[in-house]
Amino acid sequence: MEKLIKAAREARKFARARYSNFQVGAALLTRDGQIITGSNVESSSYGLTICAERVALTKALSEGIDQFEAIAIVAKDGSFTPPCGACRQLLYDYAPDIEIILSNGKDTQKYKLKELLPHAFDESNLGEK
Repeated sequence: MEKLIKAAREARKFARARYSNFQVGAALLTRDGQIITGSNVESSSYGLTICAERVALTKALSEGIDQFEAIAIVAKDGSFTPPCGACRQLLYDYAPDIEIILSNGKDTQKYKLKELLPHAFDESNLGEK
């Protein structure tokens, strides 16, 4: 867990948050032990901003990696920053059983994604394919 948090903290250094100055790093642990990192990238049109969690997930998926164990998320020291709604949904779509690890620089909090997104929308809501 410490290695994953450290990777998220390092990824945070690459955040592009020139509008909010709210820098976030994420580190995604794959089932085979790889760590895929991401940092938030802001747009002046805030709706186009992509969070660190989604950067890490899309990097992994675009490389053919689709089995995940945990994701660590690090923002500014002193605060825990859980994934936003969009990140929760995308993580649920590809890793519904993932563990979410939040670090504030001193302490950690751990959750299963299903705790953060109960009654999630998933493929069962789409009906027949």
